[in-house]
Amino acid sequence: MKIKYSELIDQTLYFPTEEFNVAENSLHFHDIPLMEVVEKFGTPLKFNYLPKISMNIQRAKGWFKEAIEKHDYKKGYRYCYCTKSSQFAFVVEEALKNDISLETSSAYDMDIVKSLYDKGKYGKDIEVICNGFKTDDYLAKISDLINNGFQNIIPILDNYRELDKLTESIDTTFNIGIRIASEEEPKFEFYTSRLGIGYKDIIPYYSQKIAEHPNARLKMLHFFINTGIKDTAYYWNELYKCLRVYARLKKIAPEVDSLNIGGGFPIKTSLNFDYDYQYMVNEIVSQIKKFCEEEGVEEPNIYTEFGSFTVGESGGHLYKIISQKRQNDREKWNMIDSSFMTTLPDTWAISRKFIMLPLNRWEDTYERVFLGGLTCDSDDYYNSEQHTNAIYLPVFSETKPLFIGFFHTGAYQETIGGYGGVHHCLMPQPKHILIDKDEEGNFTYKVFREEQKAEDVLKILGY
Repeated sequence: MKIKYSELIDQTLYFPTEEFNVAENSLHFHDIPLMEVVEKFGTPLKFNYLPKISMNIQRAKGWFKEAIEKHDYKKGYRYCYCTKSSQFAFVVEEALKNDISLETSSAYDMDIVKSLYDKGKYGKDIEVICNGFKTDDYLAKISDLINNGFQNIIPILDNYRELDKLTESIDTTFNIGIRIASEEEPKFEFYTSRLGIGYKDIIPYYSQKIAEHPNARLKMLHFFINTGIKDTAYYWNELYKCLRVYARLKKIAPEVDSLNIGGGFPIKTSLNFDYDYQYMVNEIVSQIKKFCEEEGVEEPNIYTEFGSFTVGESGGHLYKIISQKRQNDREKWNMIDSSFMTTLPDTWAISRKFIMLPLNRWEDTYERVFLGGLTCDSDDYYNSEQHTNAIYLPVFSETKPLFIGFFHTGAYQETIGGYGGVHHCLMPQPKHILIDKDEEGNFTYKVFREEQKAEDVLKILGY
């Protein structure tokens, strides 16, 4: 009878993987000895493994390069990092090592662009795609950068007002894009995206307001599907509608040379994750080329804005199981030394699943459990794993501590949870470390931020 945790994994999951393996009864993540990290820094602990950011960017570039060569595609590909997925300086600076562009979504992102320029991370030739609904402050900061010589700042028009405001404040020639208001999947509560301009309105708007504009030059058509890049009839249908607009626009606006298909590459949320990235890239490049040939127009440069794909798989959270509560004859609650609602808010807000594995005791027997956080909120729990519809962990012991990890948590969790602020039931922000490699290939560790202290929280609250 197979009763060890390691045997359970062997018979239910694809393991080991490129990210995970077990050595000496302990879990390693990209060869990082996680129990050594716990012994050194304690728990709860948030970490980012920086090389994974560059690794994923280079993977995506490789897929597009192969597809472009395979299909004899005449134009190029440009990778943009969607900053809102994680705006930490160490993330953006690591991403910028890979010759990429940035995508912004708010006025505050423009302050990041300016700050990184002041630090010498790039020159005024940096390309920045400015998305989102633009407040007057956002528009003013875009205008200031363009007026100061940042010629590759490209505001993507979300509505008609934005061009009027930019025209008032920019005193030189500038590029713009238009975002298409795509139609959402039928299960959505609304029919058309609140972002962008409707399919039928783009050509008339270009003809009336942009074609003869003294300074604005339309460079890019922007397209994004909220549910991501999937091999579904819905995705391909929306892409074809976008391409029809591009072809019609290209025939009257030869300066349009780029198609931005937004973000949407998924990340691994299960050890049984199955997604053929190269196939999807090949299909996208092939369909764009085929459509443009049929319409007799030049194919566009292809832009993407991957956020979660860039940074998500670099992050992890480590916890200690501090107690077990038996509520009835079937339900056992393992309590972690932190809170899911504050450190992994997507588990509460949108029932998001992450890869969860124990860090130690892989040769011990296992049991089915529920995981509970420390707040006094009934929603502060994590109930199931996608691959089993249940959580199985080594049997709880008062004398043999058990540690667990949640992985691929690097996107959105800190900004949604309120990094460094006040959290539910005043749960403190965990210690946060950065893991990198030196020139010899050895792991290096740096404390980015210590665990939040009670006095820090009380000061925010006015005590």
